[in-house]
Amino acid sequence: MKFIISGKNIEVTPGLRDTIEQKLGKLERYFTPETEIIVTLSVEKERQKIEVTIPVKGNIIRSEQTSSDMYVSIDLVEEIIERQLRKYKNKLVARSQGHPTASSGNAFKKEFFEEEIDVSEDDEIRIVRTKKFGIKPMFPEDACIQMELLGHNFFVFSNAETDEVNVVYKRKDGTFGLIEPEFN
Repeated sequence: MKFIISGKNIEVTPGLRDTIEQKLGKLERYFTPETEIIVTLSVEKERQKIEVTIPVKGNIIRSEQTSSDMYVSIDLVEEIIERQLRKYKNKLVARSQGHPTASSGNAFKKEFFEEEIDVSEDDEIRIVRTKKFGIKPMFPEDACIQMELLGHNFFVFSNAETDEVNVVYKRKDGTFGLIEPEFN
């Protein structure tokens, strides 16, 4: 695995680098040597944040954790990535009827699929409710207002400018984001 570690408002000390490589290095048994792990450390006031992104075959495994201590944040992010890997493995195994191969162009070693991982029922993805609603064309700003009126964190709508389905969402800092489809 190739670690790409950077810092914003924090110096990436050899101690931090070693801890990151040791903790996230546990994942090495799953990934091919070419797999990149992008790690960004940042400090804002008392918040010590780590963001980890692992691009794998058209998907992204990502976690962002914040605490008052960078070493605690590193521990937290490693646990979350492990949990996401279990979910992703189950998805890949289910998609290939139990016989995924490491040679099918993904970033995982054969051992990733062979190793038994204890999967609790909490890690299972279950859709428990389906909701249908009419989508009427509106502008993103109007969709944000509608989202606020409903008290939701996101809102799906048909963009009046593009005629495509978009999503507006409320960000952690109180601002808004817009998700637009991009077809490859």
